[in-house]
Parts: sequence; structure tokens; C-alpha cells
Amino acid sequence: MTVAADLRFELPAGSVAVSPPEARGLRRDDVRLLVADPSGVAHARFHELPQYLQPGDLIVVNVSPTMPAAVTGFSEGRRVDVHFSTWHNDGTWTVELRRPDRSGPVLDAAAGQTVKVRGGAVTLLQPSVGDRAVRLWRARAEVRGGMRRFLARHGRPVRYRYVPEHWPLEAYQTIFANRCMWPASAEMASAARPFTNPLVSALRARGVGFASIVLHTGVSSLEAHEPPVPERFEVPAAAADAVNAAKRRGGRVVAVGTTVTRALESAADPWGGVDAATGWTDLILGPDRTSRVVDGLITGWHPPGASHLDLLHAVAGHQLVRTAYEAALDAGYLWHEFGDSCLFLPG
Repeated sequence: MTVAADLRFELPAGSVAVSPPEARGLRRDDVRLLVADPSGVAHARFHELPQYLQPGDLIVVNVSPTMPAAVTGFSEGRRVDVHFSTWHNDGTWTVELRRPDRSGPVLDAAAGQTVKVRGGAVTLLQPSVGDRAVRLWRARAEVRGGMRRFLARHGRPVRYRYVPEHWPLEAYQTIFANRCMWPASAEMASAARPFTNPLVSALRARGVGFASIVLHTGVSSLEAHEPPVPERFEVPAAAADAVNAAKRRGGRVVAVGTTVTRALESAADPWGGVDAATGWTDLILGPDRTSRVVDGLITGWHPPGASHLDLLHAVAGHQLVRTAYEAALDAGYLWHEFGDSCLFLPG
């Protein structure tokens, strides 16, 4: 049984972060941090991260920026939102149509259907692969000025119903985001959101290194127990060399988020080394494919049934994940992209 199926819990009222911590009077790095290792759990603030890492450890981050990937359109006489998830080499996109009240996906779309948007149109070509066909579509966008200019002018960050207010794109960028990169991620690599420049400086002063990979995230709206979709990634030679060097000197490789974990493990060899790699990854981590490279994981809190819980199992093991989630629920941690954090150090 997978973690997603076995780790059953309900989020109590008030346990979802509905706004960025800055809007709640906190710095980015002042969100709560639960540290879970075999000795138990500790409660801290994210800016205290350096005291839980050691000289020689390596933090790996995702530098993919967040696109303003949501636009409003009209189709079949009704308003719909289009979420641009992933681009393809032939110029098409994987998209998801959402109800404008953000209550869920549009599930009755059909091939050939056109969504009129400002400055152009989006035409659904064919369903996406597998059992996600009704949710995700391959589509062609024909917009004036090209997609980058179109989204910059008319797009906004993807958000779901648990975030009632609009927040600017800057609220959905991490300090590591390479703003020149295009195309990029449909949604923020949110595990890195609490990092600040002073915290990075403190970690470097502690002797902790940093390396960068790229994984362009698609939409995270998949239903409970749906596996993650294939995503574009790149592990540059510099990152692979840094990981291998950290391993040789006995340091821990700490991935910032499930995106980094998926990218590194997609570039792993059977002995735990990492090679430079680029392309698409359809790797699904879980009990049947555990971590070969990642020794620690900084992550947010995932909702019940999310496939990301299986990835946590692959890195930290079932019992440590269960212990951490029970402690977070008892202590009132906040969920989702503007919420609190966890550091898994399985040891």
C-alpha cells in the first residue's frame, strides 16, 4: 500500500495558508519548520535551518521561474479559465480548463473545441495520455505576439480555491528563479519559497553548498491518487559534479522540494551517482523506487491522497513521514504553497 493511500488524515479548519506569510506579518523565512529525523521531531522557524545542517552538506534548488500561466477565456457560451501546464516541441501545450469560480476542472470539453482569449484562441486537439485525458488536453494556442508576450500581458498566477485573493506573480517566485528562462513552470516550486538571501548567506557561512537544477512543473491540480505527469528537466553537469563531490566527502544531498528530488533521481545511476541529463522525466518515486541520491528533503505539507506523499516515502520512509504529519497536525502547521515547511533527515 502506498503512503498516499495509507496516510489518511483530514485537514482541520484553519490549517490551510490562504495568503503569503508576508501578508500575515512574517518574513518569508519566518514560517514554521518541522525537522524530522530518526530521533523524533523538532519545531523551529525556517531561518533556523543552518543549525540542522552540517558543513559539507549540499542543498539543491530548482531555478525554474513561475509563469503567469492562467488566462480567462470563453467557450461554448460560457467563461472558462485556461491553465497552461507544459509546452511541447511542436509548439502545442498541455492545458487544463478550469471553472472560473476555481471550484474544479471542466470535464465535458471535446476535441476541436475553441476557447477565445484576448488576442487569440486556444483549440483543443486531443486528450492527454492515460486516465488524465478528461482533465488535461493537448492544445494549440494562436495568440498575437507569441505566448511569452501574451501571458505577460494577459496571464496571472495559477491559484486554487483555498487562496481567495489575487496575489501578484512576485508572490509566486522564489529567490532562485531564473527570470530569463522561457518557457517555465506553470506553478511555483514552492518548497524554496521560504529561502531568503540572508538565509542563503548564513548557510554558506556554515559550509553548506548549493547546486541548481531545472524542472518545469506542470499544474498540480490532479485528483487524489493520480500519478504525476511527465515534466521537462535538466540536471547540468555542474550540479551532477557537485552532488557526486558531496557524496564522496560524506555530505548529505538535501533536495528542496519534490521537483528537485524527481530531477535528481531521474539522473541517478544504480549506485547513487548522478550524471548530467536533460529531457522529459516520467519517473514516479515511491515504495517500489526509493531514493538513490537524495539524503534529505525540504518540503511543504501535501494534502491527503496526494501522490507527493509517495515521493516522501521514497526519501524518508513510511514511519518518519507518518510521524512528521501527525506532529504537524497536532501542532497546527499550515498547508499549501504559502504555508509551513518540513525538513526530513532520515539519517
